[in-house]
Amino acid sequence: MFSKSRINEPGPAKDPETSKAPEPAKKPAVPGMESKPAPKAKPPASVLSSDLTITGNLKTSGDIQVEGTVEGDIRAHLLTIGENATIRGECIADDVVINGHIAGRVRGLKVRLTSTAKVEGDIIHKTIAIESGAHFEGSVQRQDDPLSAAPKQLAKPVSSSSSDA
Repeated sequence: MFSKSRINEPGPAKDPETSKAPEPAKKPAVPGMESKPAPKAKPPASVLSSDLTITGNLKTSGDIQVEGTVEGDIRAHLLTIGENATIRGECIADDVVINGHIAGRVRGLKVRLTSTAKVEGDIIHKTIAIESGAHFEGSVQRQDDPLSAAPKQLAKPVSSSSSDA
């Protein structure tokens, strides 16, 4: 029913030298196991809806899913072209998944043309997969670094001029 208050009871003696700020955190016993901040969660892909038409270039370090029309170049980490999407320009990404229509060059580490894909242009890739039913008109070139700014040229045409003087 009653409880004894501990306010007036003698407790451990407080030494002014020991009542300083708490000790700093100890280093881990295993070297290289320092605590690192948790990585940020990857944001979801930006989706360009089917009723959207963009004129201009798109650039992101994230993922893009295009369902509408883009007239310009696209650069992303993962680029997914929807079945009803149309791109008129260059597509550059680590991973490119094409379900729709692209009129322009495609450069990617991994390029995948699904059965509904229609590509009119060159593909520069490290690895490629083309499903049965995909429509493709252009050339295919494998490179170890397809994302580099200038693709390798196969052969330059030589022009000569003759003069009859």
